[in-house]
Amino acid sequence: MNAVQYFDYQIVAREAGILPAQLELLVQRLTCETPHDPMLAELRILRACMAVKAGSLTIEQALSETEPAALAA
Repeated sequence: MNAVQYFDYQIVAREAGILPAQLELLVQRLTCETPHDPMLAELRILRACMAVKAGSLTIEQALSETEPAALAA
């Protein structure tokens, strides 16, 4: 997993019950979508983890092919 540079999403992911393998998939997916903007990628990862923690999104939805509305920038 890439080192966190801007937002500590790993703590929120643990609190949300997101498994390390699931977080790695989420990181890969969102990093690939914004390869030249790591801050935006980390912000989107954090927002996804926060949405899972709040119960407004499941990790499965976050990992799905279509972009969930909760992640839209």
